Amino acid sequence: MFDLGLTLRLKDFYQVVTKPKAFIVALTGQIILLPFIALGLGHLFHLPAVFYFGLMLIACSPGGSSSNIFSKLAGGDVALSVTLTAMSSLITLVTIPLLMGWVTASTGAEAGITLPVGNLLKQNLLLMLLPVLLGIAVKRWWEKAAVRIDKVLSKAAFPALMLLVAVFFAQHYRTIFENIGRVGSCVTALILLAAGIAAALSRLSRISGSQRRTVVIEVGMQNAAQAIALATSPFVFDNQEMAIPAILYSLMMNVVLLSYVAIIKKRGQ
Repeated sequence: MFDLGLTLRLKDFYQVVTKPKAFIVALTGQIILLPFIALGLGHLFHLPAVFYFGLMLIACSPGGSSSNIFSKLAGGDVALSVTLTAMSSLITLVTIPLLMGWVTASTGAEAGITLPVGNLLKQNLLLMLLPVLLGIAVKRWWEKAAVRIDKVLSKAAFPALMLLVAVFFAQHYRTIFENIGRVGSCVTALILLAAGIAAALSRLSRISGSQRRTVVIEVGMQNAAQAIALATSPFVFDNQEMAIPAILYSLMMNVVLLSYVAIIKKRGQ
């Protein structure tokens, strides 16, 4: 999130104002449709409550910062990707407490899961908004340093996420292997449906090729680290098992989207 702040430019947001179609389609898919898809899949796959909550948590999370790198690899609109990641991060400061509060109120009591909304808001401000603002400040006052820091962090973010996933995988491998068929299939279906719907909406809206690729990647790539942080935080859910859908999601997300990038490159689109 700090690195995202380092890369934000005012002209990126101006582009969204002048060419809003792709921006609206991507945010609609990510903020509105994705939680409803996760809701349906959770019931379809009869997920246990703790995994259902984990699935909803990943669906409510903002776009992942690695989506900017994937957009670049796919020949997408990187400026649009950066702006979408930033805006989804800001919007989900409000939508995550609302949606997860509703999920907890409707099904959490029977599973013994509660949500301290105040703590969730504080943690989101600390882990999402504050680092972005610090990144913007560094870029504003120390632009050369910001460029050097970005070169390091942009390369480190993805390996850091994979390290986090590996640590959790090692800690909970028994539970993961016991549920990998159901939960793994469910999160894979979430990614494929999200990307497929994003592609369909983009074509219906007649969005250009580079922007369409970015929309597909943004809607299909959620911030798994954020979901893991909220699930395991002692101040929010404090539940290690709730992070398992996000762990499997992060693995399958990269498989699916790397395959998508490879197909794009092979077709030369």
